[in-house]
Amino acid sequence: MRRVRMGLLAALCVLPLSGPPAVAQPPQGPVFQDGEAQPVFDPAQAVREDLFVTAPVDSDRDGQDDRVHVQVVRPKETDQGLRVPVVYQASPYFSGGNDVPNHNVDTELYVPEAPGNRSLRTSAADERMAVAADIKWDYEEYLLSRGFAVVYAESLGTGESTGCPTTGAENETIGAKSVVDWLNSRAPGHSADGAPAAAGWATGKVGMMGVSYNGTLPNAVASTGVDGLEAIVPIGAISNWYDYYRSDGAVVAPGGYQGEDADVLAEYVHTRADREPCRAVLDQLRADQDRITGDYSPFWDERNYLNDVGNVRAAVLSVHGLNDWNVKTRQAAQWYEALRERDVPHKIWWHQSGHTDPIRLRKEEWLRELNRWFTRYLYQVPNGVEGEPRATVQREDGSWVQEPEWPSPQAEDVVLRPAPGGPERGGLTAEKKSDRAVESLRDDATRTAEDLAAAPGSPNRLAYFGEPLAEQVRVSGTVRADLALAFDRPAANVTALLVDQAPDGSVSVVTRGWADPQNRQKIDMTSPIKPGQTYQIEVAMQPDDYVFAPGHRIGVVVLSSDHDFTLRPKPGAGLALDLSRTSITLPVVGSVR
Repeated sequence: MRRVRMGLLAALCVLPLSGPPAVAQPPQGPVFQDGEAQPVFDPAQAVREDLFVTAPVDSDRDGQDDRVHVQVVRPKETDQGLRVPVVYQASPYFSGGNDVPNHNVDTELYVPEAPGNRSLRTSAADERMAVAADIKWDYEEYLLSRGFAVVYAESLGTGESTGCPTTGAENETIGAKSVVDWLNSRAPGHSADGAPAAAGWATGKVGMMGVSYNGTLPNAVASTGVDGLEAIVPIGAISNWYDYYRSDGAVVAPGGYQGEDADVLAEYVHTRADREPCRAVLDQLRADQDRITGDYSPFWDERNYLNDVGNVRAAVLSVHGLNDWNVKTRQAAQWYEALRERDVPHKIWWHQSGHTDPIRLRKEEWLRELNRWFTRYLYQVPNGVEGEPRATVQREDGSWVQEPEWPSPQAEDVVLRPAPGGPERGGLTAEKKSDRAVESLRDDATRTAEDLAAAPGSPNRLAYFGEPLAEQVRVSGTVRADLALAFDRPAANVTALLVDQAPDGSVSVVTRGWADPQNRQKIDMTSPIKPGQTYQIEVAMQPDDYVFAPGHRIGVVVLSSDHDFTLRPKPGAGLALDLSRTSITLPVVGSVR
């Protein structure tokens, strides 16, 4: 402050004795070059504020609107009249998490009207799906230096925010949305001492961004169509919570977190100081999630943002790992498809890693992409991003390719059929239907899918392989297995794998999918299985983009339980596959013949 006063005094000393008074210079504004915001602001001089925004929802049922704890970090020039757009991250993880046990997955499957069939909880705690985030974000200095304010908000029921965590329910969406409203003068804010807090420094244009749950909340808020949310960057994000914890009626887990469910996650992030007000809310959540039947229900429908994708107006830059088995690829693929169909501005980045941020993979190129996206949609600089290729895909060798759209517009469906020999090694051909042949397997959930896929022969799986490929073949999209199956019990898991066999005989799993045959008609309805009767069970595998090299074989493996993802009943359930009524549909670029 002294330096400022001295500077003004010195300036006055050189003014003439008469003439117009000195005029204050306007603050430094943003600078753009080649369609990108340039680093012309000093992040070290940023202004930081803590405050609370009132959300129009009372999820802890205390008779008062919930409040969202917010931290603002903005260029100091905003105190001199400069107005800037905001990049906003909402998260339930800023205050860490609780030690919460997962559900026991070593349990028998549900049979309609069978008494006493309940899933228990384990006594040992597991790690959570994401590490608690540090409030100092990897992107903060980068964004501040380029003229964007950064805003953080603690999701309802976490940290200093009131309300209750509900794993993706409407109240969490309202809480996160309220910050966008505050930035546009539509919601009240106040400091810790109750003094009103306004965002007069903000232009009202907001982008949301984050990884995992922090990337899911942007999807949720965008689905409200809130005015002012101009762009979102969901990274490894969920678009439908049912598909995170269920798969066509089957109870499944996020990869690496067997036994987790919506209640476990809500308990984990429930870090507000006084937790008692949310006890009834969390108890109801645990009951409504239904780990028994796995059916789709109003509970899950509330957490399905695809229902409201027609409201999305924000430009969406979606990022996802092709090897992300935590938040699986279906989450990004189905969201992207829905946006594409509605002509929402969209682009997708597919990388070869798992559940991670692309800043750790291809930092310079990724930050340039991000900068251009926010420059275009938050500063409205016409840099042409909307006319660029819509898809960036990292290939297996680490190289990156730009494509006009995803899945590949060149991909065409090819139908393959299994040929006898599955207990050891059956064939996989594009021939027409063969004579009826039935092959059997017996469930053993103690063995992993990877072990069964690589086994040269096993009674616990059926494996079918094509001939060595003459040229590379790319699978781009969703592989579907239409399986004609009979069961010797009234309940069983069904798992299908797409695998790649190398010339040396090694087998790797490319993608997989799961289904509950009791939900063969509708995912929201359990239909009993009659042992011995054959049913058509469709298993949609997780969408993928994968290149089979020349000389490799495309394979399909059918098993029952998947040790790392499904519930794990005791070994012994028998499945019989009718090959003549079974087919596999692959969206491919190239020839499999």
